[in-house]
Amino acid sequence: MPLKGIPKVLTPDILHALSSMGHGDEIVLADAHFPASSVAKSSTCGTLEIRADACDSLPYLLESILKLFPLDEYVDEPVFLMDRVDSDKAINLQVKVWKEFDQILELSQGKKVKAKYVERFEFYEQAKKAYVIIQTGDTAQYGNIILKKGLVMH
Repeated sequence: MPLKGIPKVLTPDILHALSSMGHGDEIVLADAHFPASSVAKSSTCGTLEIRADACDSLPYLLESILKLFPLDEYVDEPVFLMDRVDSDKAINLQVKVWKEFDQILELSQGKKVKAKYVERFEFYEQAKKAYVIIQTGDTAQYGNIILKKGLVMH
């Protein structure tokens, strides 16, 4: 049975992972193309993998998660985005989902949030240090984002 006020995209496994995370822990929200299983398995810190294949909207998942915790304010860049590969930069490929991410991040935090763009393989290495990777069914190009959890003050 769903809980009142909790978006249905936040499954029991996701809620458990979110509540288990500490200040500074990272969460990866991954598109359908992200190698979540191999990244999680090659992690040396026991990164969890949660499948959310029915979720076809990374922006909705991001918005839902940011209702439950703030980003880390003690670091310059609490958000990491997978940067475009050189060939996509050369053709000036526009990544639509980044604009949506920016809007959601700003609305949820009440200010502009600085994201760090990370080369693809560096992003995979960063993801290996995350507490959890949530793999969605969203097929947006470059729809991968890492969030660093902040302090939850009541």
